[in-house]
This record gives sequence, C-alpha cells and structure tokens, in this order.
Amino acid sequence: MTESFRAPAARSSVVVMTRIALITGGSRGLGRSTALHLANQGVDLVITYRTGADEAEKVVAQAQELGRTAIALPLDVADASTFAGFAEAVRDALHEHWGRGNFDFLVNNAGIGRHAPFAELTEDVFDELVNVHVKGVFFLTQALLPLIADGGRIVNVSTGLTRFAIPGYSAYASMKGAVEVLTRYLAAELGARGIAVNTVAPGPVETDFGGGVVRDNAELNGFLASRTALGRVGLPDDIGAAIAALLGDGNAWITAQRIEVSGGTLL
Repeated sequence: MTESFRAPAARSSVVVMTRIALITGGSRGLGRSTALHLANQGVDLVITYRTGADEAEKVVAQAQELGRTAIALPLDVADASTFAGFAEAVRDALHEHWGRGNFDFLVNNAGIGRHAPFAELTEDVFDELVNVHVKGVFFLTQALLPLIADGGRIVNVSTGLTRFAIPGYSAYASMKGAVEVLTRYLAAELGARGIAVNTVAPGPVETDFGGGVVRDNAELNGFLASRTALGRVGLPDDIGAAIAALLGDGNAWITAQRIEVSGGTLL
C-alpha cells in the first residue's frame, strides 16, 4: 500500500497590520471608555484632548498597560483653522510610532452640551455648538480623510435627543441631527473606498457632560431611568463598548446607520 504524501503547508505571507483608532475627546467620558475598550480589543490609539492633558496621559498609560501603542495630541474641534496642522501632526505621529501613513478608525466624539430654552438661546451659544458639532465634525473629517485607510471606518457620535425631545436642547439636538445626515452622505461618498460610516446615538449617560446634569441631578436621573426600558440611565462603558463592538471585525458590512444606545429611553 502506497503511503500518501502531503506537502507541508505553505507559510502565510500575509502580514496582519495593527489597527489604529483616532478618537477625538478621548481623555474623558465616552471617549475615554471607547479608547480603553478598543485597546482591550488590540487596537492602538491616537486620542485628542483640548485642556485635559493629564487626563489624556492617564488614558495613554492605561492603554500601554494593555500592551497597546497610544499617544495623545492636543486639538480644539471648535477651531477649523487648526485642522490642517493637526492632520500633519497625525501624519508625523503615524510615521514615528507605527511606520505607516494612515489609520483605520475615526471616532468623532468630542463635544459640548449647552442647555437653554429655545426662547432664551443666544446666537453666541448657537455658533459655539455649530463650530464644535457641525463645522468641526465636517472639516476635521475632511482634513483627516487622506489619512484614513481604504476599508477603514468612521463613527460619528450623536444623541438620543434627535429622536426624543427634552426641552432645553433644541440647538444641541439640531446640530446632532445635522451630523446624522452628514453620516449618510459620507457613507455614500466614501463607499467606493470601502469606508463604512455610522452614527452612534447615546441616551442619557452619567458623565460630566453638560455639567454632569444626568449624573448629579438625582431627580432628573430618576425620571430618565423610569422612562427607560432597561430601568436605568447609561454609563460610559455602555457607550464605549458599543462603539468598540461596531468597529469589530464582524460589523464591517454595516454603514449609513443610526444606532441608538439608550437602553430604550422614552420609547
């Protein structure tokens, strides 16, 4: 009986490149949680901060403890005049720390919250919200687009307030509504490069956002929890884990979607 011969398996020549995520406002709150969940999934990090350099460095150190390469860069998302220079700083950092010229995931998370009745909202506050949440997201993404790898992904952070209305957030929610429309257009225009673009819309979350009103106002917290199907308001890790999951390997075919992560608030 002739013994069958099996040739040794050829060694794969495919090099698996480490994935890199750039997260704006990654020093605290939802951005921090997203960064650490991604780091735990083996993703390297570029996070931005506006004033919290010490907080940002703590996130970098935590990611490094998880075995990831991570850096923090300053960025004011309200100042579009700085975006070209920021893109150059990102390009230089990619070459220095990773030896490559692009990154894989962009999470447009940085933001501010302003609460005021419609009749009392000033033009200055309106313009501030436009600069951060609309102009900032639009032109920062545009500036970074040459550095996003083909087949990469973009997540824009919105809010549950585009679906349900709580008085006092007319301007903020309107800006986020614009971001949700922009998401669909980016998905349509960047699809030829294999880039998927989605919105994640958090419900009420216990962070310092908006002065920490959901976290610190027991009456409001209790009201929102009572109107949420899962019986509580959100925690940062509820949102960070969801964004990290959306950027996971099994979700590359999802694009142009608004995914609300609210525990079923005000259904």
